[in-house]
Amino acid sequence: MSQKLEQLARDEAFMARALALAERGTGWTSPNPLVGAVIVKDGRIIGEGWHTACGQPHAEREALAACDEDPAGSTLYVTLEPCCHWGKTPPCTDAILEAGIARVVVGALDPNPLVAGQGCAQLREAGTVVETGVLEEGCRHLNEVFFHFITTGRPLVVLKYAMTLDGKAATRTGASRWITGPEARERVHRDRHRFAAIMVGIGTALADDPALTCRLEGGPWRQPLRIVVDSQGRLPLDALLVRTAQEIPTLVAVGPQASAERTGALREAGCSVWASPPAEGGNGAVNLPALLDHAGSLGIDSILVEGGPALHGAFIDGGLANRVQAYIAPKLFGGASAPGPVAGRGVALPADALRPFLPHRHRPWARSALRMRRFPFSRKRGDTMFTGIVEEIGTVRTLRRGAIRPFCPLTRAPCSSELGWATPSP
Repeated sequence: MSQKLEQLARDEAFMARALALAERGTGWTSPNPLVGAVIVKDGRIIGEGWHTACGQPHAEREALAACDEDPAGSTLYVTLEPCCHWGKTPPCTDAILEAGIARVVVGALDPNPLVAGQGCAQLREAGTVVETGVLEEGCRHLNEVFFHFITTGRPLVVLKYAMTLDGKAATRTGASRWITGPEARERVHRDRHRFAAIMVGIGTALADDPALTCRLEGGPWRQPLRIVVDSQGRLPLDALLVRTAQEIPTLVAVGPQASAERTGALREAGCSVWASPPAEGGNGAVNLPALLDHAGSLGIDSILVEGGPALHGAFIDGGLANRVQAYIAPKLFGGASAPGPVAGRGVALPADALRPFLPHRHRPWARSALRMRRFPFSRKRGDTMFTGIVEEIGTVRTLRRGAIRPFCPLTRAPCSSELGWATPSP
């Protein structure tokens, strides 16, 4: 192996360690990115750290503070470009230069306009060797939420639902507990820790009286902001979401027709109330694009939508969903009146449907490359989770090599499947 390839292999190995460290901040750093850092001298790790929480020292400074010897002349591996501006903490570039770091290896450049290549430029101007793009795809994927938020000003929106093999989100009587099993519910609670906010519609709030909290054992766990889309202000004052609003922040988004009496009562009970401007069509509904803008202004960088079919349909119809996360249970409910997970206007033709593609590839999937594995709930039955990204891409070619299946018959490994979703070009 050539010296160049050997160096690249070492760089990727240390960057992989930095990525693993960065993931430890999941759920705590929002709206800041997840960042990990490793300091290497003479082939040995002498310090490492990660961004632990918003407002706390960045990963580079944590790694420098953890060094067990002088870092001068060492190499710093960091998953995201070091910051070069004052925020809640001082610039990391200053700390790097003061420590005498000789070489900095960066995974991905920071899209924040306050950084955006300036951090690397500042280090280079000071004589530091800077290399970028090591495990870049993994580093960018790690901070998908941050990249979306910093470039759009809106939270990344994920629609989550459970359904049966015949596409039902509830029985003909409206019963939906439980479609999936305990492992799926555990995953949902982990996601509630990861996401900055959880959103439901008033229909779900009235039918289920949910808490929308992270209730995993161990921890500590972060509790997300709870958002209820309630155009008429019908959320009962004795609802669990209202009764716990003093302890866990709850935002009720009401439409233009909601009465001042109802909104005042919700505020008095401890809820925040956001009055929506008129939505397109003037039907009194909550303006979802404006709600996302408002959430972004609050620093909410990600929303897990656990609503019912109506809310999911509104997000899909409005082109506002970035990802779909579906848990598919091996059950059949049947019933012509049993609801599916997504309502709304829907598409007119099959050609207009959202279609799967491989994440980050912007091309149709083929079964040979599809990462689809079983997410088991017991030895006899299983649920599969699909995730993906909703975005406009070029012409979608005919899908090849088979259809999507609820589980892969070739493996029983406990994991999830990841798909993208795209709309075809006109």
